[in-house]
Amino acid sequence: MTRMTFQAAAMMTQLQHKLDTIGNNLANLNTTGFKSRETNFSALLTQQINTEDATDNGARLTPEGIRVGAGAKLGHTNLNLQEGSLQTTERALDVALLEANHLFQVNVVENGTEEIRYTRAGNFYLSPINNEQVMLVTSDGYPVLGEAGPIILANDMDNVAIDENGRINVTRNGMEQVEGQLNIVEAVRPRLLEGTGDSLFRLSEETLANYNLNEIINDVEGNNVRLQSGALESSNVNMSIQMTDMIETQRAYQFNARTISVHDQMKGLINQLR
Repeated sequence: MTRMTFQAAAMMTQLQHKLDTIGNNLANLNTTGFKSRETNFSALLTQQINTEDATDNGARLTPEGIRVGAGAKLGHTNLNLQEGSLQTTERALDVALLEANHLFQVNVVENGTEEIRYTRAGNFYLSPINNEQVMLVTSDGYPVLGEAGPIILANDMDNVAIDENGRINVTRNGMEQVEGQLNIVEAVRPRLLEGTGDSLFRLSEETLANYNLNEIINDVEGNNVRLQSGALESSNVNMSIQMTDMIETQRAYQFNARTISVHDQMKGLINQLR
């Protein structure tokens, strides 16, 4: 494989990764609390090909030799935590975070391992754990964490609601009292979060090995929690931007595919001249 086809093939692979990211963003256009991802490319190292010294290079401003690039690679896939628009639902257990980089915490057990994950999706439900108790969970059944762990309530309630400070207000026999508090955290370095699906984010083992948890995630005091009850945060995917990026990326992909095709035709012509 020659340099031309190698560079074009390598770029097509990287562009396909970007198309996959765009496709995932568009597929989650209507997913509650979904955060889009943005891909960035970085140039690969160039190769310096030295040439003979020019006899008259007094007017030359650039270094001698030829610099041959090797294309580009996918540098980073960044998480965009910009808030989505709010959608009013009037449902008591629907809440939307009003501060940027604030996150709910949920408990996930996967492959026998328990892990805390984070989300902006505030569509919560009550799931029975026995005949007398219910637990606050996400739409996928993951326990929502409060200040003392999963939020478990007695089942003999008349009404339950979440207020603007994240307090779980329960009404029994006409008396309302606070029986829980959502544990809200702030992502100080949101770029270190990685998506796991279901609008959830986690910290990888590599990230936790290089940073202390308090360098990435900080607890938010109850007085600083700002929620809107009876509302949900929509996906922050901008369809116009995503469609524009998709068209540009497809054009770049086609250009590199055409490069390989033209190079193959040129090699065929050379072989016919022999």
